[in-house]
Amino acid sequence: MARREEQPEWQDPASGYVRRNVSPPGVPQPMQIVEVHFPPRGRVTFDTGGRDIRVHQQVWVLEGAIDITLGAERHRLRKGDCLAMQLDRPTMFHNPTRRPARYAVVIAAEPSSRR
Repeated sequence: MARREEQPEWQDPASGYVRRNVSPPGVPQPMQIVEVHFPPRGRVTFDTGGRDIRVHQQVWVLEGAIDITLGAERHRLRKGDCLAMQLDRPTMFHNPTRRPARYAVVIAAEPSSRR
């Protein structure tokens, strides 16, 4: 169990987005739930690539709109939209609007067959 007041938050100093780990810590499961508050015009880039584990992610927009770029693919998500992806290439999240966005992320990891 992870009560709201016990869920750790972290704010990215560059973009100002706030990430809250919703999932209970220390649970031996391959998934994690995160809530993100993304400020207007915010942008954050992750340089994801080859790993020893495969990481899958689903992003569900709860309020506002965001753009997600996966390598050369760009996706515009609006309230209610959900995007499933594998984190195997550079990824960028961008809030192109003048309003904050809020979205949930479900992250699941599995061992990679790459060696």
